[in-house]
Amino acid sequence: MYRKITKFLEEWKNSKYRKPLILQGAGQVGKTYSLLEFGRTHYENVAYFNFETSPKLNETFEENIRPDYLIPILSHISGQTIVKEKTLIIFDEVQLCERAVTSLKYFCEEAPDYHIIVAGSLLGVAVNRAEFSFPVGKVDIKTLYPMDMEEFMLAIGEDSLVKQIKECFRTETAMPAALHDVAMQIYRQYLVVGGMPECVMQFAQTKDYILIRNTQATILASYLNDMSKYNNRNEIKKTRLIYDNITVQLSKKNTRFRYKLIKKGGRASEFENAIEWLCLSGIVAQVYKAEQIKKPLDNYRDIDSFKIYVSDTGLLCAKKDLLADDILYMADELNDFKGGMAENYVNTQLTINGYRTYYWESERGAEVDFVIQRDGKIVPVEVKSADNTRAKSLKVYMDRYKPDYAIKLSAKNFAFEDNKLIIPLYATFCL
Repeated sequence: MYRKITKFLEEWKNSKYRKPLILQGAGQVGKTYSLLEFGRTHYENVAYFNFETSPKLNETFEENIRPDYLIPILSHISGQTIVKEKTLIIFDEVQLCERAVTSLKYFCEEAPDYHIIVAGSLLGVAVNRAEFSFPVGKVDIKTLYPMDMEEFMLAIGEDSLVKQIKECFRTETAMPAALHDVAMQIYRQYLVVGGMPECVMQFAQTKDYILIRNTQATILASYLNDMSKYNNRNEIKKTRLIYDNITVQLSKKNTRFRYKLIKKGGRASEFENAIEWLCLSGIVAQVYKAEQIKKPLDNYRDIDSFKIYVSDTGLLCAKKDLLADDILYMADELNDFKGGMAENYVNTQLTINGYRTYYWESERGAEVDFVIQRDGKIVPVEVKSADNTRAKSLKVYMDRYKPDYAIKLSAKNFAFEDNKLIIPLYATFCL
């Protein structure tokens, strides 16, 4: 299956400024597969090391972490001759060996001709909480996310539809009605399946939603297991409480995160470490309110007002135990959850495209779902789960801040009207 990360990896390989690369991201998003496939197609050989399946690897890094010492030993362990520029060295689950991460500093300084990539599901947690020396300035860092809508469509053989969507986006012209309906149906399929590569592959091959749900349940169980393995004992229960509670928060009319919905009398001081762990692990994303619409938006975020979204819509639906048919046909019983689900989907697509997302709220409660910086401009983004796109809050924002234009994502076809770029939900990846 095609992953956009391949283009980034090719540019990294060919860059004269290349440094050892850290590839981070939540569990099961396809880090190992993407790296092994890239190594197989772009190098003469791959030397792969997994610190979880081979715990004794740690001993190799205990005495000396300089490349001239490590390379002969790693060649012997892997059974591969490690050659400069011709071998891709991969350290997997590297969060389990702090000194292996530190060794990247010396690979950068003393042996830059060796191509080395390290990956791990909980690297964010490890880097933030470890006691070792992190190689600041000596590494490149990239995050891999679940497959986006475009990758999903390509995986199920909808290449020509992707081209049509991109062309309609570029020219701001409506899709043919029949194709628009097909694309909206695929969007709803994506909500159910999500972007976890194993789930996407199963969908492409079988269209069996029960099989996919079982796989999603396994992934969710592995996340819970990680919370127990790599977390402070006092925080495990709180972390699970928050993760389980996100779907409740997204079902509310106002999806802003409220501690009192976790437990009566809940406070930030009690749960903030658990939220940080979930964010660093890549399992969830935190979107802050922008108090002022000025650049840079990060300077004006309200750290006490935020929303939390799950990293993958398929896992969100699995956590909520929603029936596939209810989502595919947008059953009325889901009315309370449709808005939050669409918001969650949009946030994942924007994040994958490199946007830092915020939301805006007026003193009187008017709210714009997302505010992003696009092509140097601050742009409001309104999300509607259906084709009813009347948005009073967006009008309040536009009257106050006079943006160059706004973006409305909904079930409506492409259009440009009243200074608003109207984009179907399935085309969010075009942004």
